[in-house]
Amino acid sequence: MEVNDITFRIRGCIFKVYNTLGPGLLESVYEAALMYEFKKKGIMAQSQVTLPVLYDDVILELGFRIDILVENRVIIELKSVEEFSKVHYKQLLTYLKLSNKEIGILINFNSADISENTKRIINNYYKDE
Repeated sequence: MEVNDITFRIRGCIFKVYNTLGPGLLESVYEAALMYEFKKKGIMAQSQVTLPVLYDDVILELGFRIDILVENRVIIELKSVEEFSKVHYKQLLTYLKLSNKEIGILINFNSADISENTKRIINNYYKDE
């Protein structure tokens, strides 16, 4: 499946969860609901995926976790905040670089308009393996 098809299906699940639950809940609630929707739709996803850091040929186990990894290709970072800050974008981009994933989606469920608060981030350092 092409990455654009995957992100299209992800967005459908995001809108379903948002329209059902609304804004203002904890990130963990949205994570559980999204995982349920992915399973229902036959989309392979894992939550709280450990992300090690490779430094000087040594793996550093630091406790970084990807909120959701979809089809082993797309990282989803969930937020429930007043508004995105620059560090949210940087965090997702760093996760993309560390994991060598092509696309990430940053979502803020604590918003009046979920479409304006769902951002697709491209890893310019992605190397097709």
